[in-house]
Amino acid sequence: MLSVGLTCGNWWAVLAKAARVLAALKRDGWVETRRSGSHRVLVKGDQQRVWAYHDGVDLGGPAMSRIARDYGYTVDELRKL
Repeated sequence: MLSVGLTCGNWWAVLAKAARVLAALKRDGWVETRRSGSHRVLVKGDQQRVWAYHDGVDLGGPAMSRIARDYGYTVDELRKL
């Protein structure tokens, strides 16, 4: 599982480290073709995306939603990778 849950008040925040999300994408067939600093180009079939997150960054809900949309997953599918 990608996420680590934290409780704060009455709401639930789910955070995942960028390195773990990237590793999950690679397990699902995305291949890193080149890298420049923290920017990595990932390719799967005819799709190409730029991964621009530092490995230790905590990804919150909006970032996870953006990544899921950009890479063709739902947030739940991305978390289950």
